[in-house]
Amino acid sequence: IVKHGYVLVRNSQNRKITGIVTASDLSLQFQHLAEPFLLLREIELHIRQLLQDKVLPGDLDWLTSADATAPKLKSISDLSFGGYIRLVQRPEVWQRLALNIDQSQLIKQLEEVRQIRNDVMHFDPDPMTAKQLEVLKNASKFMQQLYELLASHRLDVKPHNS
Repeated sequence: IVKHGYVLVRNSQNRKITGIVTASDLSLQFQHLAEPFLLLREIELHIRQLLQDKVLPGDLDWLTSADATAPKLKSISDLSFGGYIRLVQRPEVWQRLALNIDQSQLIKQLEEVRQIRNDVMHFDPDPMTAKQLEVLKNASKFMQQLYELLASHRLDVKPHNS
C-alpha cells in the first residue's frame, strides 16, 4: 500500500481478484480503532485538570482508607477512573469544585464513560457500538466546554495589576 497506494485482494481458492484495499481504507480502520482511546484520553485529562487544585491529600487518603492493601495515592494521576468518580461524589470535593451543574448528571455521565473505558482498555472482543462512541464524544465535548468555562472564569476573577 505504501509503495503503490493500494493492494489487490485475491480469493485463495481460485485466485480471482475479489477486492482492493487502499490507504484510505487503512486510515478509516486506524481511526475506528484509535478514536475511543483518544477520546478517553481527552476525558481523563479534563477530569484531572478539573480535580487538580481541588483535591487535598486527605481526599486521596480517604479513597484508600477502606482498603489497607491499596498503595498510597500521591496525586490525581495515580487514580483510576472509578477514583475520579468517587471524588466527585465526595461532598467536600464537590463543594470545592463549585460547579454550577447537576452533580448526579455528571456522575451518571462519568459512570457511562467508566463502563465503556473498561471495555476498551480490556480489549472487549465486541466492537464498540455507535451509541458508545457517541457517549464518549459527548462526554469529551462536555468536559472540554466545562474546562474552558472554568478557565475563563478563573481569568475573570484574577485581580488586575495597574
